[in-house]
Amino acid sequence: MLYPLSYGGLAGADGSSGALWADTVAIVARTAVPRGPAVAIRILAVDDDATIRKLLQVNLELEGFEVHLANDGQDGLDKVRELRPDLVLLDIMMPHLTGWEVCEAMQADEELARIPVVFLSARASDADIKRGEAMGAAYMTKPFDPFDLIDLVSDLTSDIADA
Repeated sequence: MLYPLSYGGLAGADGSSGALWADTVAIVARTAVPRGPAVAIRILAVDDDATIRKLLQVNLELEGFEVHLANDGQDGLDKVRELRPDLVLLDIMMPHLTGWEVCEAMQADEELARIPVVFLSARASDADIKRGEAMGAAYMTKPFDPFDLIDLVSDLTSDIADA
């Protein structure tokens, strides 16, 4: 089984920015039954990088999750309010609102505060990780292993899948 989210950067071997996406889509092959939930679990992936959004979508959908996308912090917050997802994957460094600001706005809203957040960020300092954890969020640094991401998302949504 091959996963297209073996994210190691945006440039391919030839230096082109689209090479990673084209190469990975071309080699995606699935023979195993998805490990994902029996019920539709709605995930919102918020990242300003279109390639990462698409890779998150492909990997999570292969595992049986329902995936929605947002391209910046404000778009993400708007979609959280509209969709009420079961989990939010949130980049930190984005235009309009940072991931920190989106998470703080979610925590300030009683109905949104219950939604688990996973920060997916290239910001890997101890201070950033501690800040995310202090906000009650899980934290995964880029680049990350797609299996680790799937395991984390499955763990955080297991109560929904078991219902």
